Amino acid sequence: MTDTDPETRTLVLLRHAKAEQGNDAADDAQRPLSARGEADAAAAGAWLAHHGLLPDVVICSTARRTRQTWHGVAMGMTGTPPEGGPTGPRPTVRYEPGAYDAHPEELLALVRTVDPAARTALLIAHNPGISLLSALLDPEAAPDDGLRTAEVAVHRGRFAWAELARAGAPTTARHTARD
Repeated sequence: MTDTDPETRTLVLLRHAKAEQGNDAADDAQRPLSARGEADAAAAGAWLAHHGLLPDVVICSTARRTRQTWHGVAMGMTGTPPEGGPTGPRPTVRYEPGAYDAHPEELLALVRTVDPAARTALLIAHNPGISLLSALLDPEAAPDDGLRTAEVAVHRGRFAWAELARAGAPTTARHTARD
């Protein structure tokens, strides 16, 4: 999926992988991934590597399950699962507290801060914000039930990060490890 057009940008949205159930709302940010979530995160990374969607920048919520999702994705990109592939240069990783429990406009504001030289950015966050951001960027392709855990939505277009706007990045691919 590499594009030679220097104006084309790729935004990969990823809902965190399946987490363990929490006991109360106070512990929500500390919920770890389940065993299924760990496997799905690695599978998402392998899928990204297989499709040449290696990020230059990663924006990740600070919640434990999103950080663990990024770790699994990174491992999947290196070829740890046999279907993975080699990573490119190490991405810049930004852990953003504002990505936790964020509205789509807040997530879009984080994306707009991506380095202008970056061609591919990966945002790992939570529902409903991440699903609503995908719908905001491409209202015609948004699934009714939003992104499932560990689901990837790839948005591509000719835009500058700082100017990304509503309906500004069509969905070109979707992937989930599980049915």
